Amino acid sequence: MASKPSTLCCSSYSKKGHRVHPTAAPRCPFPDAWVGNALKTGLFDYVWVQFYNNPPCQYASGEVTNLQDAWKQRTSAIPASKIFLGLPASPEAAGSGFIPVPDLTLRTLPDVKMKSLKFAGLSITYSVKDHSSGSQ
Repeated sequence: MASKPSTLCCSSYSKKGHRVHPTAAPRCPFPDAWVGNALKTGLFDYVWVQFYNNPPCQYASGEVTNLQDAWKQRTSAIPASKIFLGLPASPEAAGSGFIPVPDLTLRTLPDVKMKSLKFAGLSITYSVKDHSSGSQ
C-alpha cells in the first residue's frame, strides 16, 4: 500500500511516537485564494475551515443552509482526513457568522456530522483582544 502524501512529506521531521501533522486553516469561500491548490494535494491531515466573516458560507439569522452547503462542498473537495468547523466563540469574536448554541447543537452539528465522516470537531475563535489591540 502506498504511503499517504503527508506521511512522505513530513517523515523526516517526525520522531517515533511523535508524528508531524500538516494542517491548513483556509477561509470558507471555495477554492481558497491562498491555499486552494495546496489543499488539493492531499498533504494535509487536518484542515480548520473558517465558516465565519464570509457571508456566502456562514450561518445568518437562523438560516443554516449556506453553511451546510459550504460544508458539503469543502468536505467533498478536500482530501484531508479530518476537517474542523471553524466558528466564532461569541458575536463579538467575529464580524459575522456566530451561531447561537440552540442552532449549533440542534441544527448545525447534527447536519455536518451526518453528512461527512471527515467532521473532526469545532475550531472556536475568540479574537476580541486581537481586534482591540490592533494585531489583526
